[in-house]
Amino acid sequence: MAKSLHDRLSQVLIRDKLVTETQLKHAKEIQFKEGGSLSGILIKEGMINEKDLMSVMSRAFSIPAINLSSYKVEEDSVSLIPEKIARQYLVVAICKLSNTLIVAMANPLNILAIDDLKILTKLNIEPVLSTESDILQIIDKFYVSKKDTVQDIIKEGEESQLEIIGAPKEEFDISDAVLEGETAPIVKIVSLILLEALKKRSSDIHIEPEENDLLVRYRIDGSLHEVLKIPKRNQNAVLARLKIMAGMDITDFRLPQDGRFKVKIQKKEVDFRVSALPTSFGSKIVLRALDKSNLSIGLDKLGFSEYVLKKFKDAVVKPFGMILVTGPTGSGKSTTLYSIINQLNTLDRNIITVEDPVEYQVEGITQIQVNSDIGLSFASGLRALLRQSPDVIMIGEIRDSETADIAVKASLTGQLVLSTLHTNDATTAVSRLVDMGIEPFLIASSVILIVAQRLCRVVCKSCKGGKAKGCDTCGSTGYYGRQAILEVLNIDDKIREMIIDRASVDDIKSYAISKGMKVLREDAMEKYKRGVTTMDEVVRVTPGE
Repeated sequence: MAKSLHDRLSQVLIRDKLVTETQLKHAKEIQFKEGGSLSGILIKEGMINEKDLMSVMSRAFSIPAINLSSYKVEEDSVSLIPEKIARQYLVVAICKLSNTLIVAMANPLNILAIDDLKILTKLNIEPVLSTESDILQIIDKFYVSKKDTVQDIIKEGEESQLEIIGAPKEEFDISDAVLEGETAPIVKIVSLILLEALKKRSSDIHIEPEENDLLVRYRIDGSLHEVLKIPKRNQNAVLARLKIMAGMDITDFRLPQDGRFKVKIQKKEVDFRVSALPTSFGSKIVLRALDKSNLSIGLDKLGFSEYVLKKFKDAVVKPFGMILVTGPTGSGKSTTLYSIINQLNTLDRNIITVEDPVEYQVEGITQIQVNSDIGLSFASGLRALLRQSPDVIMIGEIRDSETADIAVKASLTGQLVLSTLHTNDATTAVSRLVDMGIEPFLIASSVILIVAQRLCRVVCKSCKGGKAKGCDTCGSTGYYGRQAILEVLNIDDKIREMIIDRASVDDIKSYAISKGMKVLREDAMEKYKRGVTTMDEVVRVTPGE
């Protein structure tokens, strides 16, 4: 039976000229070597798109097709099939009619799957056809947001796996919320939220009060995922617990607050930087996970191309000058600068940073936290640290003309200065400094390297980035981790002349490209060609280029 259906699909594809016989033969060879469905291979190899294949299968086997993206799925029906089975067979229950369950399937010809579903649900199964990607979207949307009740999360983890260390002394008589926050279930829930976030490689945890519940979302590889909804009655206790851990004022609900704490998991310490923001429904808390182990890998292991890596290495060995890393928030600028700092962190160097906030606390480095409440700005902190005879200075961000002026002059008087700017590309950083009032001849004399940076998601090695499939390792996204995409502007003598002559950004960029500079899109395309990332990611992180 399976063979005749398989052959029928092949015949229809050839008849309708959707694939050639050569393509079909190639797909079958891949299937023989690697396994998997023929339809999935045809899509993965780009021989046919999902929508066309679904239309063909619907006509060939007289099975109705459904567009799940525009269909309101019944949540009670979805829950009749466990997530593990749904992912295994790529199925989702969309509707229950009397004793019949309507199930959307990527392969409605899978008799074994239908039989298993009948036994599992004790219902008659009526298959309809849908695309793998649409089915996975429903699975991700439903199971990720609904499976993790508070009770489930408590069952899945052990609090003892996570140790809170370095937290301030806790006082328990401030309010009822504090007392509730210290009860065993709340302590355990908060600890397990942190533990699960670290297990899932989350960079940020968003605890967001809503009208009827408390939403928990993790940012993984740059994208937010809803993971849990906590009952509204537990909101104050959960928020109180987090504020106490971060050393915040539990009685102040009107003003933003910042804090931090440290956890230890499997002999590894992770800092959490915590921000609380008042909202209509309570304090929204965002925790940024800062894993110092990410900084010790060195420039060689950050995924830079050989061209980029050479430019960096040539620049960081210079005794003075300025290196600028540009890009939007969340583009990995700080990680790049800290990796450089970590490489330069030797006993014979005096390294001082001025940051807002201090992202990573690094042994052997003097770090200054900006505090505007007491008048400690980037500029005043920078002036003070210059009297400490530094060899290397890192400035978290150049935000104003005063900071820019001091940084430029420091780089001209014997210090290697590292900093960031918010610009879209490398060459625009020159005009940004000019706009801040820095004379072109000072820029030309001080800046040695400007880097524009973005982060692209990396194809999961376990499932090889199967767009429709994914796997447990990557959370069914097809991606695991991120790498930097960079555009490197090396300031040579010609560019120095152009800066002094106030040449346009476009002219400087055109010259740099003629000398071998690769723009962001080119660096991204190289990663795509090597199979590191996907074309979707290339377009997403380098739009308009």
